[in-house]
Amino acid sequence: MGTFLLSVFALLVPVAGIALFVYIVARRLAPLFRAAPDFRFDNIGKRLFGLYEYPHHRMPRPGYELSGYIHITTIICLGVLSLQVITLLLQGISPSFSLPFLDKGLIADGYRMISDLALTVLLGATLLALYRRVVLKPERYDVPERYGKNKTFPDAVLSLGLLAGLAVLDIVYIASGWRVDVYAGADTHILIPFTGTWITASVFSLFSPTANQVVHVLSFMLLIVLIFGFVCYLPFGRFFHLVTGPPNVFFKKIKKGSVKPVKWGITDDKLDELESFGVKKFEDFTWKHMLDFYTCTDCGRCSDNCPATTVGRPLSPRFISIKGRNYAFSHYPLKGSFIQNEPLMGDVFHDDEIWSCTTCGACEEECPVTIEYIDKIVDLRRGMVDDGNVPQSLQKPLSAIEKRGNPWGKMEKKRGEWTKDLPEDCSVKLFEAGDTAETLYFVDSITSYDDRMISIAKATAKLLCAGGADFGILGKDEKDSGNEVRRFGEEMLFQDLKNHNTEMILESGVKQIVTADPHALNTLKNDYAGLPPVEHISQFLARKIKNGDISLKSVEKPEAVYTYHDPCYLGRHNEIYDAPRDVLDAIPGLRRVEMAKSRDRSFCCSGGGLMLFYEPEEEERMGVLRVKMAAEAGATVMVTACPFCLVNMEDAIKIAGLEGKLEAIDLAELVERHLDK
Repeated sequence: MGTFLLSVFALLVPVAGIALFVYIVARRLAPLFRAAPDFRFDNIGKRLFGLYEYPHHRMPRPGYELSGYIHITTIICLGVLSLQVITLLLQGISPSFSLPFLDKGLIADGYRMISDLALTVLLGATLLALYRRVVLKPERYDVPERYGKNKTFPDAVLSLGLLAGLAVLDIVYIASGWRVDVYAGADTHILIPFTGTWITASVFSLFSPTANQVVHVLSFMLLIVLIFGFVCYLPFGRFFHLVTGPPNVFFKKIKKGSVKPVKWGITDDKLDELESFGVKKFEDFTWKHMLDFYTCTDCGRCSDNCPATTVGRPLSPRFISIKGRNYAFSHYPLKGSFIQNEPLMGDVFHDDEIWSCTTCGACEEECPVTIEYIDKIVDLRRGMVDDGNVPQSLQKPLSAIEKRGNPWGKMEKKRGEWTKDLPEDCSVKLFEAGDTAETLYFVDSITSYDDRMISIAKATAKLLCAGGADFGILGKDEKDSGNEVRRFGEEMLFQDLKNHNTEMILESGVKQIVTADPHALNTLKNDYAGLPPVEHISQFLARKIKNGDISLKSVEKPEAVYTYHDPCYLGRHNEIYDAPRDVLDAIPGLRRVEMAKSRDRSFCCSGGGLMLFYEPEEEERMGVLRVKMAAEAGATVMVTACPFCLVNMEDAIKIAGLEGKLEAIDLAELVERHLDK
């Protein structure tokens, strides 16, 4: 009779637990079925590999090693123990049940030993995680006053406590069962000394067979109740990522540097048929972006590395996700009617918060569960622009781009005037005049018109000549590439720029494109379609130097110490890190040091295109922080490979009081000075 009741209990608890879990998850996922479409079913092989590779690469990032390895260890232990849990649940119904190869024999004994070890390690990892949360309290977990109280701390402690309780109960269950088998003279597996099971079984040797049997049965009953209690609790907070994390990583964005279309399934030529652009209500987000909200682990790594957060701008990527999740929970409750179609801007997200983002990508580079922030922010901006809600300081440059093809509103015919000052031995062909060439040098707006940045255009042209390139420029037929226009939400203006430039480039008949502007590189490569291959001038130089087509003389300032600043749109968005460094290292005698934040952790200068025209509320300029990092690294010359970065760096050097101590220069300018002519 007792065995029958136990079997009924072992059947009812899982059935009830699974039913409740399915109900909760169905209610939680309801908004995803009302969301905008999102195409994520390409590159299946790459996505499957990413399930293994991405977390192992992202979790133990420098500075987060302890938490990263705790998570990896926990995942591995839970994976090992999953077979034991399945066996446990089914044995409650049928005591003789066993998974194949895990009944008797060497494999079965080996698995039991490994699972005993995994239980001990899981308990240790969970207790260490609790210690970090309760005692160490890393600053990235803090909640700024403007975001209210820290609601995730109790959730984290409770979830970790439940997980530790599961490990303890499982140890007690196995140890008491092992001791019962010993008393009965049955075969038992070897217990690894000093594991939790070994220690507990040693303590249970003091109890009678009957007492061990009682403990074994009670621990089993408590264990399955706690297992399904824990499972049903997951969808209530940040630990929902244990469920949504794997699919979120699987459906991660594959193409870096790109921006999602206004709406999946709508071609660019049909955009004017849409009634509304961007995200204005929650259901305008795509299902993947809603899944992002649920998957946020609240680890704070995104905001910990966000330059906007660092300088005190009213933006924290972490709370973009948290506020989105809170909205979903409150408007799609577990019981009652759903509340839909409420506006987001002003109630959930705020204008200055969304405009503060530089789209540098630092947050996405750090996220261990592949949450996408840039596309969400761009979509929210699209919605604001569609409603006519554009910061006043951006209205003039956007209008100028629409009228003249550049944010300063200068005459189109002046776009190529910088070529007049080039030496006679460096001739730049003009496609507008009917010339033909193999290579297009796409100059873009700032390098064409800004008095200081024109020197980058001249240096780039000289380098192309030195490398033997047959090249020309579009001149007055070139318009702004539109990288920032698109990322500031002006989609239709971007489409006009893209269509015009694409037509001009294809008519020129060039076979390749070179640019010295990472923003132009990014949009031509990732936002346009059907163009010839695009490369940055640093890639051209690295190849020509390696082939011996360009040789460099010894460094002009042997006493100087150089450091390289990775532009966001060259580095993080297009993963070009080595080429600029290879070029610098090819200059004989040049001494180079790395800043504390470099390569994929480079600190944004806030120069990204139209950010030059937008002045957000902040405590300190990003560029000022960046030049201070260069000075702290011992550098006297700061080299970048982006005109926007150079503008900000030169300005920041003055503000930081580092004039005479630190100089900023573009890579093209520096290399041109060292050409061995």
